[in-house]
Amino acid sequence: MGKGGEQGGDSGEPAAQIRFYTWEEIQKHNLRTDKWLVIERKVYNVTKWANRHPGGQRVISHCAGEDATDAFQAFHINPTLVQKFLKPLLIGELAPGEPSQDRDKNSQLVEDFRTLRKTAEDMNLFRASPLFFSLYLGHIIAMEVLAWLMVSYFGTGWITTLILACILTTSQAQAGWLQHDFGHLSVFKKSSWNHIVHKFVIGHLKGASANWWNHRHFQHHAKPNIFKKDPDVNMLHIFVLGDTQPVEYGKKKLKYLPYNHQHEYFFLTRIPLPFLMPCSHTLLIPLWSWLDPPRVPHPTLFPADCEGNSMQAPSLKIKLENFSQSAHYSQKFLMKLEVQGKKSKIAKSEHLLLFLESHWFVWVTQMNHIPMEIDSEKHRDWLSSQMAATCNIEQSFFNDWFTGHLNFQIEHHLFPTMPRHNFWKVKPLVKSLCAKYGVQYEEKPLGKAFVDIVGSLKKSGDLWLDAYLHK
Repeated sequence: MGKGGEQGGDSGEPAAQIRFYTWEEIQKHNLRTDKWLVIERKVYNVTKWANRHPGGQRVISHCAGEDATDAFQAFHINPTLVQKFLKPLLIGELAPGEPSQDRDKNSQLVEDFRTLRKTAEDMNLFRASPLFFSLYLGHIIAMEVLAWLMVSYFGTGWITTLILACILTTSQAQAGWLQHDFGHLSVFKKSSWNHIVHKFVIGHLKGASANWWNHRHFQHHAKPNIFKKDPDVNMLHIFVLGDTQPVEYGKKKLKYLPYNHQHEYFFLTRIPLPFLMPCSHTLLIPLWSWLDPPRVPHPTLFPADCEGNSMQAPSLKIKLENFSQSAHYSQKFLMKLEVQGKKSKIAKSEHLLLFLESHWFVWVTQMNHIPMEIDSEKHRDWLSSQMAATCNIEQSFFNDWFTGHLNFQIEHHLFPTMPRHNFWKVKPLVKSLCAKYGVQYEEKPLGKAFVDIVGSLKKSGDLWLDAYLHK
C-alpha cells in the first residue's frame, strides 16, 4: 500500500514527501491504460508518456509492473540525458522493506550482472572503433560501385549475371548487418548521429524503414521469444514454435497449415515480410513470387496499424525516410534501364539476388532463436531471460563476417548498444557469470545451428500433430 505524500506523476509537480509502494501494488499497473515501472527502485507512471516514447509504446509497455532497470540501461547510451524525461513521471519509490527485484528474482545474480556491465564500461567496450565501421561501410559501397561498373561495361552472358547477383547479394546482406549496428546506437556517441546514418543505410542501401525496424526490433530485444511481446515469434499461423504453442493449437484443432510438415515448407520461403508491409511479422512469402514491391509502403497509405491504433501524419522524419527509400528504388530503376539498354540478361539476376539475400537473412537471424525456448512471459531477470532465448555460434573470421557478428547473439542481447567488434572481449566475463549461477551458455558450429532450425520446427510440428490427433 502506498504511503506518504504524492510526488510527480504526469503533472510534473513534485510534492514535499515521497510516496512508497510495494511490489504487490506496482504489479497491478501493467494494463494498456495504466502502466508503472521501476528503475533503480524509483517508481514511474509512464501511462501517458508511453505513446511518446521514441522506442515505441509497446516496448516500454512490455516492462509495465516490473523492474525495468536492466532494460533501461541496455537500450539507452546516455541514461543521464534520459533522466530528464523520467523526472516528471516519478511518483515514488519502493518501500524500504521491499527487495529491489520483483517476483523473487535472484538479487545476487542481478547485482553481479550489473557489476559485469560496469566492468565492461570501465574496459571501454562500449566505445566503437571508427576504423572498423568505416572499412565496413567502405566494402559495401565498393561492391555497389563494382556492380554498377559491371552493368556499364558488360551485360551479356549468364556468367556475368551470376557474378553480379553474388556481388549484390553480399552487398545487401552486409548492409543489413550494418544498419543493425546503427539501429542499436552502437557506433556514434550521440544517438542523433546513429539515427541519421541508420536512415541512410537502411533507407538508401536497403530501401526499408528505420522507424518500423526500431518499433519491432526493440520489442524483440526487450522480451525475446515471448509470445505476445516479441513480434519475431508471431508467425501469423504459418508456423507453430516451441513446446507449448503447438500443443495449444492441436488441442483447439487449429490447422491453418499442415504444421507437421513445417520443417519442409520452411525451405520454400524467401523474403521476410517486415520489409514488405507494417502488419507483417517474421512471416515469409513463397519462393515462387516474382514480384518486387517496395519493402515498406508509404506510411500515409496506412491510416492504422495492425491493432487498429491510429498512425500519426507523416513527420519530417518520415518524409526524410521516404526520400531515402525513393533514392534506393530510383537507383534500382536506373540500373534496370542501363541493363535493358544493353539487352542484357542481368535483369534476371535481381530475382536471384532476392532469393539468395532473403535466405541468407532468414537462416542467420533464426539460428540463434528458433531452437531456443519459446514460451509465454515468465518474468525472469534480464540475464536469465536473454540466455533462455539466445545461443552463440562458434567464432571465426568467416562466421563473424557472414553473420554480421550475430554469432555473438548472447553478448549482443545482453548489451545491445555494445559495438560488435568488442563482443569477443566481453564473452569470457559472460561465460564466467553464467557458470557461477548454473545458467546455460549454449554455443555451436554454424552448420549445426542451421540444422537445429529444421529440427526445432519438426519437433514443434510433431507436438502439434500429436495434440491434434489425440488430445
